Amino acid sequence: MEISSAAGKQGVALHTANLTELSAAIAVPTYSRGRLTPAWVHIGVGNFHRAHQAVYLDDLAQAHGVREWGVVGVGLLAQDRRMAEALLPQQGLYTVVERGAQEQRARVVGILGDYLFAPNAGDEVLQRLAAATTRIVSLTITEGGYNLNEVTGEFEAQNPEIQEDVRHPSAPSSVFGYLCEALDRRRRAGIAPFTVLSCDNLQSNGAVTRKMVVAFAGLRDSSLAAWIDENVAFPNCMVDRITPRTTAEDRDMVARVFGIADAWPVMTEPFRQWIIQDAFCNGRPPLEAAGAQLVTEVEPYEMMKTRLLNASHQALAYLGYLSGYSYVHDVMDDQLFRSYIARMMAEEVTPLLPDVPGIDLGEYQRSLIVRFANPRIRDQVTRLCFDASARMPKFVLPSLHEALAANRPYALLTLAVAGWFRYLYGSDEQGHAITIEDRLADELQAHAKEGRTDPRPLLGMHSLFGDLGQHQAFVALLEELLRLLYAQGARAALEHYVGR
Repeated sequence: MEISSAAGKQGVALHTANLTELSAAIAVPTYSRGRLTPAWVHIGVGNFHRAHQAVYLDDLAQAHGVREWGVVGVGLLAQDRRMAEALLPQQGLYTVVERGAQEQRARVVGILGDYLFAPNAGDEVLQRLAAATTRIVSLTITEGGYNLNEVTGEFEAQNPEIQEDVRHPSAPSSVFGYLCEALDRRRRAGIAPFTVLSCDNLQSNGAVTRKMVVAFAGLRDSSLAAWIDENVAFPNCMVDRITPRTTAEDRDMVARVFGIADAWPVMTEPFRQWIIQDAFCNGRPPLEAAGAQLVTEVEPYEMMKTRLLNASHQALAYLGYLSGYSYVHDVMDDQLFRSYIARMMAEEVTPLLPDVPGIDLGEYQRSLIVRFANPRIRDQVTRLCFDASARMPKFVLPSLHEALAANRPYALLTLAVAGWFRYLYGSDEQGHAITIEDRLADELQAHAKEGRTDPRPLLGMHSLFGDLGQHQAFVALLEELLRLLYAQGARAALEHYVGR
C-alpha cells in the first residue's frame, strides 16, 4: 500500500478528531475508544509492545467488538519521558507500518487509552495498578530488567534501588516495588489480584517473574510473599515480531507516504507470533481470536525462539558490526554470513532442542533467514548489540553449555562469543570508537581491554559465564578466534570456520 500524502509532507496530525482526514486505505479505530475498560496495564511501552501485544488487543476491539480490555501504558524510567511526550498529545494513538519485502501497510492503533510517566505520577500509577478494574499487568522491561543473577538464578536483593523500595514501599521506583505495593493494597482491600504477564525474551519468563516478585515481596513482608505466590498468576509466554528502532527517516516516510504526522510511529514485519500459557487468575481477553496460541506448555516454543532467532541475532550483530554493516538485511545479503547463521542453527543449536508441537524446525530456520533478509525492515545492527550482558547468557550461552556437556560441536557458537568479546574492546576494525550500550559496559570493556586476545578476564565474570572458563578446549578455541579477529578481522574468521 503506497499512498501519496494529500496533506503534503507534514501529514495530518495524529488525533482522534483527525482520523477521518486520513486515506481510506489506512485502517483506523472505528470502535469507541472512550468506552474501553482499562483492564490491561502495560509497563515498558516501547516499539515492541506497540507492534505486538497492543496490536492483538486492538484487533480484538476492532474486529471482534471486545471492549473490556483497553490498555494503560506505564513508563518507569527517566528515558520514558520521550514516549509520554510523543503519545499524550496524540491521545495514545500511533501508527504501525507492516513492511513486507514487496509492500508496506499502515494502520493506526487506538487501544492505548492513557500513558502514565511514573517519575511524575507514581501515586497515579499505584492507584491504577491497585484498581479493581485492572486485571492483567504485562511487562516488556528488557531481559536485563528482572534483577536476576544470571548464574545462580536468584534475586539480587542488595541492588540499591531494591533496598530503597523496601525501605519506602509507598514510593517505589522499580517494577517490583510497584507490583508488590499495588498487590498489597489489593490484598488489604479484599480485591482479587491481577495476572502478571512477562513478555520479555526469558526462558520460563513467567516462572522467573514469579520468583523475582515473590523474592522482593519477602524482603517486605513474608505474608505478602506467601499471598502473591498462592494467588497471583504468572503465565509463561513467547513473543516474536522483529521491530527495529524508529528513525527520523521513518517519521518522514510515514508523513510523506501515508499522510500521517506521528511523533513516534512503529516499523515492523508482517509476521507476528504469541504463544501464551493459559493460566490467568482474573480473567483474560479471547486472544486466540486475534491469532495468539493458548497452550499448556510454552517452554518448547520459547526455547526454539530464543536459541534460534535471538541467538542468531546476537551471532550476526557483533561480527556484522565489525565487518562494517549497519543493517541486518545487508548482513544477510552477504553469503558468508548467511551460511554462518544457517549452519550455526542447523548444526549446533537445533540438535539440542526438544520437539516443538506443530513446528517443523527446518522450516522455522528457513523462515528466519527470509525474515532477517527483509530489506524493508531496515533493522539496525546496533539495536541487536544493546545490553548483551543480559542477552548473551540467555540466548547463546545455554546452547554452548549444553554442547560442551554433550561433547557436541560448538565452534560456531564460540565464534559468536568471540565476536562479542572483540566488539567489547571498544573500537572497530578501522579504529573508530564503539559506544557500548550495556548496563555492565564499564566492567565489560575494562576486562576486554585487559585480556584483548586472552578471554580469561571476561570469562572471570562468573555471574555471566559460570564455569565456561574452566573448559580448557573452549577457552583455547575462543583465544584462537580472538587472535584471528584482532589480526585479520571478522570476515577472515568467518572464512576460516564457515567458508571452507
